[in-house]
Formats: sequence, structure tokens, C-alpha cells
Amino acid sequence: MEKKEKLTRRNFLPILGSAFLIPLVASSKENKSELGDDEAFEILLKPDGTTVKVRKTILQNSEPVKKNVTNPALLSWLTKK
Repeated sequence: MEKKEKLTRRNFLPILGSAFLIPLVASSKENKSELGDDEAFEILLKPDGTTVKVRKTILQNSEPVKKNVTNPALLSWLTKK
């Protein structure tokens, strides 16, 4: 009996899966190189206790609302309501 070289589902699915995977791997490498040092983020705390990611360039251009905040005022601002 001769072994026939057929293209079965078991042989075809890995080829098809790798064809879809290659563009995803290539695009993920490009996205990492796009993010430069000037696009760095800093994590800040909101009054309700959640965190927010903000670009450092926006923080450098911002102005503080209150400069001198006492410790009890800061603690009351940080506690959840």
C-alpha cells in the first residue's frame, strides 16, 4: 500500500493558523518602537482612589490647583466617600 500525500484538515489547519499569526507578530514589534521616551506615562491618583495614566509632557505643562495642602486635607481628599 502506498501512502498518499493528501492535504487533510490535520495538515492544513497549522499552516492556516500560522498564516494568521505572522501579521500579528510583525505589528506588535512595530508598536513597541513607536513609543519613545517623550511618550512616557506617569500614574496618578484620583480623589475617588482610582489610578489614571497621564503623559509626562502633559504634566510638565500643567499648573497645580492648590500648592500648599495640609496633611489632614490631603487625607480627607484621599479617603473614599
